[in-house]
Amino acid sequence: MEFLDFTEIKIIDVIDVLLVAFLMYYIYRLVKGTVAINIFVGIVIIYGIWKLTELLGMELFSKILGGFLGVGMFALIVVFQQEIRKFLLMLGSTNFSARKKFLRQFKLLSSEGGTRTNVKVVIDACRRMGNTKTGALIVFQRNNSLDFVKNTGDEMQMEVNMPIIESIFFKNSPLHDGAMIIEENMITATRVILPVSNDRSIPLRFGLRHRAAVGITEKTDAVCLVVSEENGQISYLKDGDFVLFEDLSELQKQLEKDLTY
Repeated sequence: MEFLDFTEIKIIDVIDVLLVAFLMYYIYRLVKGTVAINIFVGIVIIYGIWKLTELLGMELFSKILGGFLGVGMFALIVVFQQEIRKFLLMLGSTNFSARKKFLRQFKLLSSEGGTRTNVKVVIDACRRMGNTKTGALIVFQRNNSLDFVKNTGDEMQMEVNMPIIESIFFKNSPLHDGAMIIEENMITATRVILPVSNDRSIPLRFGLRHRAAVGITEKTDAVCLVVSEENGQISYLKDGDFVLFEDLSELQKQLEKDLTY
């Protein structure tokens, strides 16, 4: 059995290890908080055992594990298709601010340690619209560019404030249909048409607003707030799923956390 001679380690080997660690960490961040995290951890454990059996010269066991991992790669593409889509969207983004947010996640750029979005104002507006059963769909851009859907609506450059949000979604307003997009603390588009999810597991009580919110959060890393026109209930969606919260205070903390970079 051969042992690694640490005197022969080159700079390129160190860079290789750092790049792998960088990639694994970002994959972990993508799947953290989703059901895929358990699968990811399981794969890492199996891979570690496979490498250990190779090192110990356990040829039969290592061949079985190697074959399992080889065939399993096709299944992984299906299981992690949502995460892979987000990763590729991030890499292909032409939005420079999105790249800066990505680098800040790894502390490669200085971080202000907070969000520029006035989350409290948005939450308060949703609460007031919920009381009057005014339907609303608000999308918060994060790392992935939303230009591909912004082009379907009306461009706007206005600072986030409660009266503007309420007036946009007022039922007699010409802008109330569709979604509002918020980037940092600016409303950048209204009346935006979002891709609607075809997920059959979504309960029938949720309408097109909720399906649109599921759709955009499936395809990008954006997060959404939806105010139901039927009962005034506020929903928070992330990664294509509904995020549960006990009260609006907890919702505000969760949204601030997700928008922090």
